[in-house]
Amino acid sequence: MAIKPTIYKFKITLADIERDHYNDLNLTVALHPSETPERMMARVLAFCMNDRENLAFTKGLSAVEEPDIWEKTLDDRLSLWIDVGEPSFDRMKKSSRLCPNVKVYSFNFKSDDWWSKQGEKVSELAVSAFQFHWKGIQEMAELIKRTMECSITVSDGVIYVSAANGECEVPWVELRS
Repeated sequence: MAIKPTIYKFKITLADIERDHYNDLNLTVALHPSETPERMMARVLAFCMNDRENLAFTKGLSAVEEPDIWEKTLDDRLSLWIDVGEPSFDRMKKSSRLCPNVKVYSFNFKSDDWWSKQGEKVSELAVSAFQFHWKGIQEMAELIKRTMECSITVSDGVIYVSAANGECEVPWVELRS
């Protein structure tokens, strides 16, 4: 019998000063059995940084042909594809053929090596790439509760997270726009 995902519920007050976007989010996020808490929190941050009406989490690691997050139009066409992690060049190439707007959010200690190998190749693709600071993601993962209320503010290349049990900062950089 397969191990089931662990479900987390987030109530987020979002203030994205970079985009002049403010919203209250109620997110239900499944932590896949093979996924780390750090990766799940990177998915939550990527969602917040792209929050819009039709944005949704996909089956993620359970469906390898899908991104982690997507936005679909009313006629079911992909308008935004978001991968979290360090996808291969072939995956980025395929996703850029399937969707006009592709974003990648790298988050772990391998990010610099991954980008040094993939960055130049990606220049021919319509892919935007961002990197969350690994230590900040680790600190955010330490705040996780199964049901969690928090405030997330995006400003000047830093994501400020405030929860009942602590605060942290997650710096991020744009690798390619």
